[in-house]
Amino acid sequence: MSDTVAPMLSVFPSRALVDENFKVVVENLPPGSPVTLHSLHQCEDKHYWEAYGHYISNHRGTVSVTDDLSFGGTYTGKEAMGLLWSMRPVPGSREGLRLRKRNVCSPLLVNISVYRGHVVEGFREQAPLASSLTERWYMAPGLQRIEIREKGVRGTLFLPPGPGPFPGLLDVWGGGGGLVEYRSALLGSHGYASLALEYFAPGELKSSDLEFNYFETAFNIVKDHPQVMPDKVGIFGLSLGASLTLLLAAESSIIKVGRINCPVMVVNSHDDQNMATVESSEDMAQMMRAAGNLHLLTRLYYPDAGHLIEPPYTPHFRATKFVKDTKEKVILLWGGQTKPHSDAQEDSWKKILAFLEQNL
Repeated sequence: MSDTVAPMLSVFPSRALVDENFKVVVENLPPGSPVTLHSLHQCEDKHYWEAYGHYISNHRGTVSVTDDLSFGGTYTGKEAMGLLWSMRPVPGSREGLRLRKRNVCSPLLVNISVYRGHVVEGFREQAPLASSLTERWYMAPGLQRIEIREKGVRGTLFLPPGPGPFPGLLDVWGGGGGLVEYRSALLGSHGYASLALEYFAPGELKSSDLEFNYFETAFNIVKDHPQVMPDKVGIFGLSLGASLTLLLAAESSIIKVGRINCPVMVVNSHDDQNMATVESSEDMAQMMRAAGNLHLLTRLYYPDAGHLIEPPYTPHFRATKFVKDTKEKVILLWGGQTKPHSDAQEDSWKKILAFLEQNL
């Protein structure tokens, strides 16, 4: 673009945890030139995901994604992390895809490039002006990943580096089943001994299978671990896992929330198309008020967010493929609008970590 010095793109830090911010800067452009910043990721299922924003370089020939406005693309405005949270499958991909990291021992690799002009398609058919590869990790250096197969419990324990003892967490996912490790790995990276629990295989949910003592046994595996503080153990649940979390906190086979005697944070989305979560948390607050334990409840509300509140900068999925207990594959509607859902993920994660810090 410039005859003298080639454009240069830098990402700092180039290697970071998935919930850390990065700074993307392009230098050596002609002043006032339109460019497109583009991110590309190939997931473990070999599908490609992308995001892009349209920028105009300043009088020094620089674009800073943190400081400058995107005038178009998959996100607009001043969005430091738009190249991650607005990612979506490239045109022509299969419908109902969801981006989830299965092998947390390797990073999410995201290639960030800058192109001449305001481009909207065909990125792989043209040569970028400059590119940089960035690594996004769920596991911090030194974090241990330990497979758990004891007392009938299946899961993976993530232990922070050092002698400990650490606060502990039991991490319970939802009705999709299987062993989902990435949130536990990230919690481990924040100093918690976190056990990602598998409680049924995908497509095999039967209510009779959910024996209450399985979860109690899993909780005790965390609590009794020599590197865990036994009086500082929490439970983190999403979707069906959230119901199980409340059930365990109430120590009761019917969720009698009046019996909860520990701090509880509930994250609700108003555009949850999967469960009546807002109504449920209203009922919960009323019951806790009547029982005199409402002071233990913290509620977070997000107006245009959907069912799947994940760690920050995880792309938003309004609907994805889901395997029912009949083994039938369906497209399930989760809800949410991309920008407010992404804001909710970022805001709730900060508040969840602060809540855990305060109480554990």
